Amino acid sequence: MFVTSIGQGLLWAPLVIGVFITFRILDIPDLTTEGSFPLGAAVTISAMLQGQSALVASLLGFLAGCVAGWITGMLDTKLHMPSLLAGILTMTGLYSVNMHVMGKANIPLMDQKVLTGYLPAGWSLDLQTIVIGAVITGIVVLALIWLFQTRLGLSLMATGNNRAMSAANGIYTDRMVIIGYMVSNGCIALSGALIAQSNGYADIGMGIGTIVIGLASVLVGEIFLHGRRMWVRLSGMVLGAIIYRYLLTLAMGLGFPVDDLKILSAIILVIVICLPLLQNKYQTHQQLRRYLKQIGVEEHAETTSRGLDRTTPTEGLLSRDDK
Repeated sequence: MFVTSIGQGLLWAPLVIGVFITFRILDIPDLTTEGSFPLGAAVTISAMLQGQSALVASLLGFLAGCVAGWITGMLDTKLHMPSLLAGILTMTGLYSVNMHVMGKANIPLMDQKVLTGYLPAGWSLDLQTIVIGAVITGIVVLALIWLFQTRLGLSLMATGNNRAMSAANGIYTDRMVIIGYMVSNGCIALSGALIAQSNGYADIGMGIGTIVIGLASVLVGEIFLHGRRMWVRLSGMVLGAIIYRYLLTLAMGLGFPVDDLKILSAIILVIVICLPLLQNKYQTHQQLRRYLKQIGVEEHAETTSRGLDRTTPTEGLLSRDDK
């Protein structure tokens, strides 16, 4: 079970890295993900059915995702649409594009040779998946580590941190945002290409819920492996993808039906969002109790802590009403 999760997690890792680029580096909620993921699958499988090799077809899927990201970036920067709306519009339009690319809602592979077919036939399917996933994900991670050490990558990160200040220092922020969209959605489409080859088909609905999968994996990765260096952060995204797939595989092993995977993904996302909040709240209460004990108000610590639990939600509601 865990070995299978490693292989599948490595195939999903480029998607998680793509979501990480827009969500953490650019600080943009990009919903193009749910359109570019099946776009990569559709272009790759269609190209393979037309006689292209799996490697060339996967590259075409990556480039198709870059084009989708470019469209979202143009809507965001040149037409000054809100980034959320720009992603929704591109995602909606890509549904029709994917249908035209595939010709129907689902296209299966016949006897075409996928990427795992280049490995020795004596290897198990799980081992083949791990090797292919590790090689491609490793290439993506190394390429991004190099990118973020260049002037272009540093400008990209600066734009995400403070766009106004970056523009004041001579950085073409619109260009950086477009490049970020392109790299992000290219990685997402590449993941769609890998998953389609692993499943043996491309489906029009395979992008539904991918943004939740990506966000949950990003947050899980940041919980287990957190740091300031880019290689640590990208490694955390790969680890998050693997852990997330293992959690889903574990849930299925416990008897949950496949139809419940989407709601399980949403539940996992809620949990990983709430855990840091609960942890910070617990640490705050512990620090308050230690402080009150130091000043000799030990009995008052428990009362104050309980009072905070009762009054904090009320104050929050009042503040919203005042606004």
